[in-house]
Amino acid sequence: MACKFIILNLLSLVAWCDAQARAQKYVVPPAKLEAIHPQGLRVSIPDDGFSLFAFHGKLNEEMNGLEAGHWSRDITKAKNNRWIFSDKNAKLKLGDTIYFWTYVIKDGLGYRQDNGEWTVTEFVNEDGTPVSGLPTLAPTMSTGGTTAHSEPPPRPTSTTQPPCQVSQTAVLGHTNICKGALIFNEEFDKNSIKELDNWDPEVKFPQEPDYPFNLYMVDGALHLENGIFSITPLLLESKYHEGFLNEQLDLTNTCTGQIGTRECQQVTSGAQILPPVITGKITTRSKFNFKFGRVEIRAKLPGGSWLLPEIILEPRDNVYGNRRYESGLIRVAFAKGNPIYAKKLYGGPVLSDTEPYRSFLMKEKIGIDNWYKDFHNYSMVWKPDGLEFYVDGELYGTVDPGEGFYATARQNAVPHAMHWVKGTVMAPLDEMFYVSLGLRVGGIHDFADSPEKPWKNRNNKATISFWNSKDSWFPTWYDPDMKVDYVRIYAL
Repeated sequence: MACKFIILNLLSLVAWCDAQARAQKYVVPPAKLEAIHPQGLRVSIPDDGFSLFAFHGKLNEEMNGLEAGHWSRDITKAKNNRWIFSDKNAKLKLGDTIYFWTYVIKDGLGYRQDNGEWTVTEFVNEDGTPVSGLPTLAPTMSTGGTTAHSEPPPRPTSTTQPPCQVSQTAVLGHTNICKGALIFNEEFDKNSIKELDNWDPEVKFPQEPDYPFNLYMVDGALHLENGIFSITPLLLESKYHEGFLNEQLDLTNTCTGQIGTRECQQVTSGAQILPPVITGKITTRSKFNFKFGRVEIRAKLPGGSWLLPEIILEPRDNVYGNRRYESGLIRVAFAKGNPIYAKKLYGGPVLSDTEPYRSFLMKEKIGIDNWYKDFHNYSMVWKPDGLEFYVDGELYGTVDPGEGFYATARQNAVPHAMHWVKGTVMAPLDEMFYVSLGLRVGGIHDFADSPEKPWKNRNNKATISFWNSKDSWFPTWYDPDMKVDYVRIYAL
């Protein structure tokens, strides 16, 4: 009996030693931490036959030994060969540091990865691809050693971030913006419109204040080819059938406008026909918003009568109102497509829907040739105390708010000028804006009434008058596409 007891104890001791030897040899895979845009945290490790994965961490506060932490979660099932913890409500910023430890159970034994330390240096999309155009920091991450039920080893020393000069630029959802940093970059090097992560296409009937003669759609209008984004105008009847302008069109299923309004559904009534032209528009409204910066856009403007480019910044929140350009709009590059107008380039803010203040702040550059004949680099510097406009590196206009835009607006009888008194001298251009690239046709404000113009502004027959004169303007659309090579935005 004594011999049998000794043998059993020897076998137990051998098994325990074998387990300890395996424990000392096994190393827990390093955890991969990701800051998700616009918010969220994801932590994962590759599957290695685990039956459990646990993550414990704190934000910007060191762990006190093996405490639970702000995040404390056991994951009992792998997904796509990875063990994943995620917090979709985590609001992280560049420079935030997460202190953590992880724990796994493998073959019945538990193993820890202690003293983890990770700093947010970039943001990624849900699929793990980096978010283009956002600022980044030099990466810093350190993790301690793996132990099997042992005390944590000494904490490694943190890596300090290189200093940067703080920028005047603000980017929604981000801090620590460095002066001169590239905060947004779109090279249009994807294969399809659906792959443009920085943009969302518009699908709607644009309405006030300009009531253009087009609607925005995707198919047939938006294209990506050889790194160039283009918008092609096409007749609505060419997509459907002759006489379709006198019927109805419901965009509700895909509409990006206000459901239940004329932005999403229209029915012909008398002279109120459907918009005769399909164009397109993409915006960064839900992806990227900023305040103050240097914008560079290489583009070719559209050529053809009554065509208008939309290379603009639009207000995100309409803080000062959502009608009549109460919250402003900035034209980075604007030239009318008619040959008689096409040598005149404009850049500047639009702070009213009607003249004389609509174009009061516009800056003008007369070209040697029509601007739609080639690509040009259109640049704008948006500062806390003014605006500068460039083309191909040449400064052609500055906008000085003086005591505030409200002062000159009030002198020009702009009814909403007093809304801006509550802001800075740049109001309403002192809030978050987003980038829009689009193409408009006609409308009731950008072209003054003249003998050669087929419609009258403020006339309820404007759209049908424009359509009835198709034989005069459609043949001029020999180069109607608006094309964009890149969009780059830098912090001031």
